[in-house]
Amino acid sequence: MLLAIWASGLTVSCQDVERAGNRGAAEKNGTGELRSDIEPLVRRFGDLSGSPQVRWMSGTYGDPRNPGPSMYWIDAVITLDPVKVAQLTGAYAPVAAQAAPDVVKGLRPHLPPGPFKTSEALDTAFEKQEGWGVTAYLDTGANILVLVAQGT
Repeated sequence: MLLAIWASGLTVSCQDVERAGNRGAAEKNGTGELRSDIEPLVRRFGDLSGSPQVRWMSGTYGDPRNPGPSMYWIDAVITLDPVKVAQLTGAYAPVAAQAAPDVVKGLRPHLPPGPFKTSEALDTAFEKQEGWGVTAYLDTGANILVLVAQGT
């Protein structure tokens, strides 16, 4: 009898692990508010002054009903001056991105068609605030910078 109870517990534990492994990446949650204020982006990512248009969304990963520390995300589409795009391209030598930026659904209509360029040096250039990781994409034809960021 004891062996049957142990075996039953083992089966349930394995099913829980399997379900957890099938969940995939944590889901981005947020208010759905499309923002156009630049100051919060400048504070986290550095000099974006002179950007005529900024569209961004933010929130946390995971299930908001679960207590505990949160990992935050920001997805931003930023129109830059062509001179700034040339400076970024010259300084950080981005190359063709393997895929388009993976931004939340509410921001996708604001993405340019690409092609996008990226590099580790370009990412690092926008990692100004400790605890934040950034993947930066440039569409040099549209003069648009896309930031996909996560932080604590």
